[in-house]
Amino acid sequence: MPDWLFDRSTVIALAVIGGVFSILASSGRLQGWATESQVRLMNRAAYAFMGISIILFVCVGLFGLGVPAT
Repeated sequence: MPDWLFDRSTVIALAVIGGVFSILASSGRLQGWATESQVRLMNRAAYAFMGISIILFVCVGLFGLGVPAT
């Protein structure tokens, strides 16, 4: 697996992207500019990005992936 995948900035960026999708979904529902299917799609994207971020975070912590061996 590529080292950049387990880099701290990648994990944080995926979590931030997930958060942005979540905010967009909530705003779209409240403001009325997104249909229910669009809101559902944005929520799924948010969960996917945040879930991948969490999995990568756990892999780095448990298995030491992305950390150079000393």
